Amino acid sequence: MSTAMIWILVGVILILSELLATSIVAVFLGLAAIVVGVLLQLGWIESASAQYSIFGIVSLLLLFTARGRFKRWFVGFTADKGEHPSSFTEDIGDTVTVIDDFQHGRGRVVLNGVHWDAHSTDNLKAGELAKVVKNEGIHLTVSRVND
Repeated sequence: MSTAMIWILVGVILILSELLATSIVAVFLGLAAIVVGVLLQLGWIESASAQYSIFGIVSLLLLFTARGRFKRWFVGFTADKGEHPSSFTEDIGDTVTVIDDFQHGRGRVVLNGVHWDAHSTDNLKAGELAKVVKNEGIHLTVSRVND
C-alpha cells in the first residue's frame, strides 16, 4: 500500500471515529490526513518532513477556523454559551396539562403544545394541571398545582 493511501485511510478512520467521540476534533485531523494523501498522490510533496508539516498546518488551520462553526452544527447552538451543558431551567414553574393518567410515577403532559414524558410523585389524572419542577431534556418532573 502506498504512503498516499495510508494517509487517506487514516483520514477516513479519523473522520469515522468522530461518530463515537463528538469532540469535533478527529474530523479535522482526518481531513488534514486526506489532504496530505491527495497531495502525495498528485506528486506535489514527497518528503516525510513535508507530509508532517502540511498535516500539522492544515489540522491547526481547520481546528482554529472551522471547529466552532462545525460544533454548532453537530452539537447545537449551545456552543455560543460555553462548553457547559444547558440546565433546561426555562420551563421550571410553567403549568402543564396532564394528558395521560400517571401510573407508577410516570405519565404524559402537554407543555407549550408539545407532549412530554413526565415523572411525578403525585397521583395525577388526565385533565389535571401540574407545574414543572425539573426539566431533564426529554423528561419533565412535575408536581400537582395546589389551588
